[in-house]
Amino acid sequence: MTSTAHPSSPTAAASPSPVTAAGPAVPRGGAGRGTLGGVGLVLAGAVTVQFGSAVAALLFPRAGALGTVALRVTFAAVLLLVVTRPRLRGHTRGDWAVAVGYGLALGGMNILFYQAIDRIPLGAAVTLEVLGPLLLSVVVSRRAVSLLWAGLALTGVYLLGQGGFGRLGAVGVACALGAGVMWAAYIVLSARAGARFPRLDALAIAMTVALLVSLPLGIGAAGGTLLEPGVLALGLAIAVMSSGVPYALELLALRRLPAATFAVLTSLSPALAALAGYLVLDQALSPLQCAAIALVVAAGAGAVRTGGR
Repeated sequence: MTSTAHPSSPTAAASPSPVTAAGPAVPRGGAGRGTLGGVGLVLAGAVTVQFGSAVAALLFPRAGALGTVALRVTFAAVLLLVVTRPRLRGHTRGDWAVAVGYGLALGGMNILFYQAIDRIPLGAAVTLEVLGPLLLSVVVSRRAVSLLWAGLALTGVYLLGQGGFGRLGAVGVACALGAGVMWAAYIVLSARAGARFPRLDALAIAMTVALLVSLPLGIGAAGGTLLEPGVLALGLAIAVMSSGVPYALELLALRRLPAATFAVLTSLSPALAALAGYLVLDQALSPLQCAAIALVVAAGAGAVRTGGR
């Protein structure tokens, strides 16, 4: 979600992330221990994100998908506001328009993603969702080789749908694809907001806008259930797993790894989501669906390696 912002990764590193969008990081210490440590940090963050999404699905029977996303975004927004204390003065109307758009994309991405994993397996949802940023990278790249990665990704989607997307759930598939569109918009607006606000200020403001969108929906769907101690505790745990811990790990990793290497590693998100779904939610995938996820992972990794800056 997916990254601090992204449902399936803390800063949408998923996930192409706000951190990644800020530009390539300068690796410290070169190859060797620093690089290996950076790889470990990225993988640890990605695992935490996907297992956070799996834990979120466990809360659905009590709070519903809308209630769960409201808790997750609310806690994440409060944590960001406390930590960053964004400066609100001195910005133009254009700045605020970008920030609000950024927040709407963030809120829409989270809401649609949680609606998707309420209906279809986590691994399939993340695989479909990552098509948004993957196709964005293909369009921005404008290289012939990018068409190869697009074709590979679409082949993976075709295999995922063998037997009919209806078997996965048409509404769930549509929500996952919609989350991917929101993710692509989030990446574009993240870069624009980052040019107008200090990076963490932009993310804190966007998360607050997402809170204002998601919280009324969550209250309307779950009501007083959101105030139950057990539900609040799980909501806080989801926010920490899906936002706080992964975001901190990403920042540390980007000090040790080139941004391109970071992006390739985050392309593993669909595979890690499938693993989390299997271990936490008992969501088994067929060999054909596993092959489909592998193709999308390969396409994502190829696209970020050959797409340039």
